[in-house]
Amino acid sequence: MATSVDEKTDAVVQNKKVVLRRYVTGRFPTEDDMEIIVDTISLHVPVGRTAVLVKNMYLSCDPWMRGRINKQDHSPTVPPAGEAMVNFSVGKVTDSTHPDFTAGDLVWGMTGWEEYTIVMEPESLKKINHTELPLSYDTGVLGMPGLTAYACFFDVGKPKKGDFVFVSAASGAVGQLVGQLAKIAGCYVVGGAGSDEKVSLLKTKFGFDDAFNYKSETDLGAALKRCFPDGIDIYFDSVGGATLDAVLLQMRHGGRIAICGMISQYNLEQPYGLRNLYCIIAKAIRVEGFYFAFYMHVYARFEEEMAGYIKDGKVTVVEDVVEGIDSAPAALIGLFSGKNVGKQLVAIACKGMS
Repeated sequence: MATSVDEKTDAVVQNKKVVLRRYVTGRFPTEDDMEIIVDTISLHVPVGRTAVLVKNMYLSCDPWMRGRINKQDHSPTVPPAGEAMVNFSVGKVTDSTHPDFTAGDLVWGMTGWEEYTIVMEPESLKKINHTELPLSYDTGVLGMPGLTAYACFFDVGKPKKGDFVFVSAASGAVGQLVGQLAKIAGCYVVGGAGSDEKVSLLKTKFGFDDAFNYKSETDLGAALKRCFPDGIDIYFDSVGGATLDAVLLQMRHGGRIAICGMISQYNLEQPYGLRNLYCIIAKAIRVEGFYFAFYMHVYARFEEEMAGYIKDGKVTVVEDVVEGIDSAPAALIGLFSGKNVGKQLVAIACKGMS
């Protein structure tokens, strides 16, 4: 039952938010490209509107946000400079005029990078079903990154028992899950990561069969050949660029490349030009891109399956949590240099909220 606005007196509170100061193209973004401003917001949904007011608890930091601060005239998803940045979050409904939501509901979905957000399309929100698990998981393993790992690996990669799987950016929010799902599916899995600490994490915490630090490898092709002497069946790509080029040479006939990101390309003025595309023809490789929004129809199945894996100890989660909305810009920037270990998120209002 929706909360009635008419029964409440008006109240206005401070609303701290992260806004984009300028678009960033052809270079790495910096903290200075964003700023923290303090605004105000009513604690009630505007009269006559069907909407939900959410008090955000956890904000997700994800590489895909880079595209939202790059000026793209053809993209309707890039917010104007000066407006709050947006991404997925976990929060609590504090007021609602929508019949499916009531004050106190825990939800996840797309909101502003701010303390409170009026969600004008409440149908985009999902109620949190597994409150016995940490609420932060709905920014990661049970949210967008988790569904990306699950649907992109199983529906695009189409693994078979015994397949040889390579995962780039393997210690990140998506990669760590892909590796564990590959092991559940009976595959041999190797991960690439950007530090020795992360390599150790892949092998000891997430159960990867092998892993290597791509930053210390002088020849990426040789590293792949060492780890996959018989070639690669599935490449789960979050990196693109030179890594994708090197992997193409090591793919087996009939291999699958599932592409969900290209973090190595986001800050370049001129994208890397692939040179080994002929392998797609010669080896009959299937290359397919993945876009999260096209797979929401499998969310219910994914959520129950993934929650079961977590409870059974088959999937382990590592989070990198910073405190306070003022820390959000630095946390986002750190993604592009690999500072995070595991799922990066910002805790902004968690105590006493669960």
